[in-house]
Amino acid sequence: MLYAILCYHDEDLVGSWSKEQDAAVMSKLAVVQDKLAKQGRLGPVARLLPTTAAATLRKEDPPLVIDGPYAETKEQLLGFYLVDCNDLDDALDVARDLGAANPGGAYEIRPVGMFAPGSNTT
Repeated sequence: MLYAILCYHDEDLVGSWSKEQDAAVMSKLAVVQDKLAKQGRLGPVARLLPTTAAATLRKEDPPLVIDGPYAETKEQLLGFYLVDCNDLDDALDVARDLGAANPGGAYEIRPVGMFAPGSNTT
């Protein structure tokens, strides 16, 4: 089953890292990513651009577009992993490995339902 591991952290804090600090964290994460890739379990990984580049579409009548993210939280969604895991415990193990490489923030782990175009089934 595919699991999304959503990466949340304080965007201002992460944005304040020096290039060297950021590169050190990314190097540690690459070790975990390489392990998952060699096992054939790593799907897409994305690092999102800052929330200042975001827009939100409020599904009202008529729809309303708002600059920036809508969520009012202290942590922002900074990126995600898509990982093939046997079960939630397996996905939690992957998140723990990622967390050890990148302390702070939080990881939200959610199963992913895959939908085939034109189908109502997963």
